[in-house]
Amino acid sequence: MFVVTLTYRTDLTQIDEALQDHVAWLDQQYADGVFIASGPRVPRVGGVILARNLSREDLERRLATDPFHQRGLADYAVTEFVPARTAEGFAHLK
Repeated sequence: MFVVTLTYRTDLTQIDEALQDHVAWLDQQYADGVFIASGPRVPRVGGVILARNLSREDLERRLATDPFHQRGLADYAVTEFVPARTAEGFAHLK
């Protein structure tokens, strides 16, 4: 499993201009079964994505196709981890 942390490199005006394309890109990752959660950070300085069922190399390739990345609007930090424990109802994440 991976936690991807996006940090915006520009003002929110440029982020909002690219947001529709970014959301379409997110939709494709969900349809492919690799993203399980995503959303903005608070305060809105970037976002967070939870991904699974793919290699780090595949994840990196997918992140490179994100419109935020292609337009130079965000930096990405990828952290891989292995869920050892989960709350009730989330055992499928292990």
